[in-house]
Amino acid sequence: MIMNAGLNIRLYRKLSKVLFLGLILSVINSCGISDWVRNPFGDDEDPRAPAELMDIASEITINRNWRIDVGNGQGDNFKKLTPVLDGGFVFAASDDGEILAVNSTNGDLMWQTEVEATITGGVGAGDGIVMIGTEEAELVVFNQSDGEEVWRSRVSSEILSQPKTNGDIVVAQTVDGKLVALDREDGLQRWTYETTLPALTLRGTSSPVLTSEGTVIAGFSNGILVSVAAEDGVWNWEERVAVPDGQYDIERVIDVDGDLLVDGSRILASSYQGNLMAFDTSSGQIVWGMEASSYHGMDQGFGNIYYNDDRSHLFALRNNSSDVVWQNEELQYRELTAPKTISNYVAVADYEGYLHLVSQIDGRIIGRVRIDNEGVRSNLLSDNGKLIVYGNSGSLVSLTIE
Repeated sequence: MIMNAGLNIRLYRKLSKVLFLGLILSVINSCGISDWVRNPFGDDEDPRAPAELMDIASEITINRNWRIDVGNGQGDNFKKLTPVLDGGFVFAASDDGEILAVNSTNGDLMWQTEVEATITGGVGAGDGIVMIGTEEAELVVFNQSDGEEVWRSRVSSEILSQPKTNGDIVVAQTVDGKLVALDREDGLQRWTYETTLPALTLRGTSSPVLTSEGTVIAGFSNGILVSVAAEDGVWNWEERVAVPDGQYDIERVIDVDGDLLVDGSRILASSYQGNLMAFDTSSGQIVWGMEASSYHGMDQGFGNIYYNDDRSHLFALRNNSSDVVWQNEELQYRELTAPKTISNYVAVADYEGYLHLVSQIDGRIIGRVRIDNEGVRSNLLSDNGKLIVYGNSGSLVSLTIE
């Protein structure tokens, strides 16, 4: 069973009071996993109510460089269609099939096209192409220069994250636990690597990483990180980011859904109800690890690793250690995006569409602006000192921080 990992994993399990007579586990509906543990009978007080925003003394100026609308944005269903930067352009897509290319400097529209399908995965870009995945389990490739479709290929199930390319293959992760490689030129399948899915998973996948060593590394819903050869998919190594623990399936969810972070010869991964881990990209040897629960990716700066956990607490860890430099709990349960470092700041956005700028030095919130009234859940991008934010309603914005 796949659960929508909504905003702060608001997947509520309602348990009938006939539990005392032996009925267990009724329906997963719309609440955070730990909500049910703390509040099984749905008391009026929500233990995961988002924190109210406190007034701050802004220490920075946030200027808008340009703004453009992209279709219906993330649509009505939970999606995280993250734009991508490549060659001086931002490529973005919407749920209702709109894809466009924007000059990242001035916001000029380079081209715009549409597919007659619901887009569920993307956007990926590289080697002169743009890649998206559709609800009909197709991977569609376009020319970066003019938006013309190059090819489309059917895969085993939906693609919910960004496809990647190294110029030889296009690689994507599907929601049914497969890693598939297609030929860059014609879309013919080159190889598939398959894992076994657990009984219950979050709806989402991390994006695969193509390394300079000629391998593809991907994290899966079973808490495993796998490295295979990019050329033929031959297994290289696999290691666990987390081990399932608990009596019930819902307690054993350990998805690796956040984007992987490459740092030289290390690759860092996070898992829900699991760990943060760093592995050697060549051998898979564990370099570092600590217990934490996160379904987002990480970023780094000032000698720190930044991540937010499933309570939307933002942490700075001393790189390669478990030492907490600072911790910010002011945005608790506000369903934060993955952190993104830019200049001296860590940027995160929340479910109400506010962008928060946090000091990398001490974790203070020193700036805030509202981007989209419908919220922000796609990853933030940084581009030569500018921040790119894609709101849920389709508002794509470039910002400068002073």
